[in-house]
Amino acid sequence: MLNLITANLSVRPEEVQLSLDEIVREGARRMLVAALNAEAGEYVEKFQSLRDDKGHRWVVRHGKAEPRKVTLGSGTIEVQAPRVRDRRADEHFSSKILPAYMRRSPKVENLLPILYLKGLSTSDFKSALIDLFGEGTSGLSPSSIVALKRSWEAEFSQWKKKKITDRYVYLFADGVHVSVRLGEDKKLCLLVLIGVAENGEKHLLACEPGYRESKDSWGAVLSDLRERGLTAPTLAVGDGALGFWAALRDTRGFESTREQRCWLHKMGNILNDLPKRVQPRAKGLLREIMYAETLSAAAIGKKKFEEAFYTKYPKATERLEKDWTELTAFFTLPALHWTHLRTTNAIESTFATVRLRTNVTRGAGSALAASTMAFKLLLDAEKRWNRIRGYEEIENVLKGVAYVNGVVVPEASSTRQEAPAA
Repeated sequence: MLNLITANLSVRPEEVQLSLDEIVREGARRMLVAALNAEAGEYVEKFQSLRDDKGHRWVVRHGKAEPRKVTLGSGTIEVQAPRVRDRRADEHFSSKILPAYMRRSPKVENLLPILYLKGLSTSDFKSALIDLFGEGTSGLSPSSIVALKRSWEAEFSQWKKKKITDRYVYLFADGVHVSVRLGEDKKLCLLVLIGVAENGEKHLLACEPGYRESKDSWGAVLSDLRERGLTAPTLAVGDGALGFWAALRDTRGFESTREQRCWLHKMGNILNDLPKRVQPRAKGLLREIMYAETLSAAAIGKKKFEEAFYTKYPKATERLEKDWTELTAFFTLPALHWTHLRTTNAIESTFATVRLRTNVTRGAGSALAASTMAFKLLLDAEKRWNRIRGYEEIENVLKGVAYVNGVVVPEASSTRQEAPAA
């Protein structure tokens, strides 16, 4: 085939590409056959000394099985696996490379839920899979998704009962709204909690459907986590939704958890109260406050913002003043942690894939389907979450070591924190 390609200089690029794909598939087929023959030969050789009273071997090669199509990463190939006859009682040869009834490799098996969760519509599966692997991929049909969803729901149910044994220092909370096609309420609010463990790793702790972002819904989530073993984290990060904070203050076991407002949510709310022509300037001033090196510098930035906008836009300045203590809580924690604690970006960025999936399907089928899908996507994303910067200092935070402007203060002055400036 290579000779044919090189001899014909007028061959089109797409034909060369097709030929290369065929060469790869043929190479994969030959390698698989060679591996299967070697495996069968090793099994027969291992027991070649076993013979009956007539001198016949108990274990011998026995031709080939019926051809079957197998889908691999390189495409779909047809292969005949060698057969082995083992006449010993309760013994038989089974290939570990290509077990009986296997029609696709585990890597391809894992591709199916990934394609679905990342946004591929079930109606597009057949054509997409044929393009990827060639004909013979009927085993990868959209109907397989139904079975997958059931297994995911069972996995989700078991995960929600799992005991929490790690200790967590920070908690990120957000209510994410997704569309559903079934039921009276077409908008579902998923209550999501991500925790930072004492080793600095981020873990998904909750992904529950709630009634909007109500105090009762958040309270139920927090109570369940407490029953499963979660102890109060040092700090919780979230937007200004009153439901979560009210629940945090009223749920037994979380009374000591401090509050940090998300700066991105707060900036969005403030900018909404300003005309577009002044928003760039306002955003610049707010970012100066957000990234200030000290609490005093942040307070100076707040005063500049008020002087610039209070006269004409008092509502915008009142929004900044309202949660000032909670907006600046991070100054009393290690400076290396600040980049993680200013926002709920850990949740917001991850949920982009959830919205992609629901946009393709015009909403999840039900509240359970939406929660399960979000759980699987978040669990998949969790594998790629990095540990927070400066995780070595988490031990200090858990021990209650005092920080001022991100730096440890001497023990003698640990009770004297920098007072928030007016």
